[in-house]
Amino acid sequence: MGNKDDSHPCKKLAKLTALIILFFTAYLLGYSSHNQTLTPNPQPTSVSNINDDHQDFSYIKCADPVATGTERQIILDKVFSGPSPWENFPPPHMAPHLRRDWTIWGGMGSNNQVFERLITQFKPKIIIEAGSFLGASATHMARIARKLDLDTLIICLDDFRSWPLHPPIKMINGDSILLYQFMVNVETANATENIIFLPFSTTNGFDGLCTWGIFADMVEIDAAHDFHSAWNDINNGFKVLRPGGVLFGHDIAIDGVKRAVELFAVLHGFQVKVDEEHWILV
Repeated sequence: MGNKDDSHPCKKLAKLTALIILFFTAYLLGYSSHNQTLTPNPQPTSVSNINDDHQDFSYIKCADPVATGTERQIILDKVFSGPSPWENFPPPHMAPHLRRDWTIWGGMGSNNQVFERLITQFKPKIIIEAGSFLGASATHMARIARKLDLDTLIICLDDFRSWPLHPPIKMINGDSILLYQFMVNVETANATENIIFLPFSTTNGFDGLCTWGIFADMVEIDAAHDFHSAWNDINNGFKVLRPGGVLFGHDIAIDGVKRAVELFAVLHGFQVKVDEEHWILV
């Protein structure tokens, strides 16, 4: 066989042309693949196409219900190692920054009539509130229960960190005063025996209650308002709702909340009743 001559100008041109074609082919394939990855699914979420993983909240199995009346002490033991968090409160470094007059925080639907209607109807032993902020609705519910001569424990789930887009809450060395102000507000309302809190995310708080066997007659959802957060809270709240109890929440006008509530209602056979700013599953 004779030697190949790769130095001929025509052969060099052919190689260059092939390389250029190969480069542009690879570029176009990569561009097309990139566009396909970033293109959103035009189909809206529905009951038929929602992934089963998004409905499965059984990763933690709830314990059997504990004896009625033991819930507060269980939380004190599990979360606070026994004593009430109001013992020796407030800590000296926080005291100068806390207010006893907090009537300005009574808004945001915290005093709506829905609370008295539901408490009168269900006469709850336990209420779980996901998202308590400064305790306006929790102390309002405590006053209603007291007026109705009910022995009701209100369990507040909140990490008490606020959120970046909210008007800033005062920080001391990077620690928000929100929890301490919540505690002052509960103390001012004479409700330290009727309100207890889990200072964790709502997901972790619900997981703890489920694991300890603490269930509620009323569960209120009023924490983060994006779809995914509301969806998680509604599903986790439903796990710790006693048979015959009521699941309700705030801010039904916010799109993320509305979509999560309506999807849950369809999946579980509920109707959504709107009461001012609140939603109730019936």
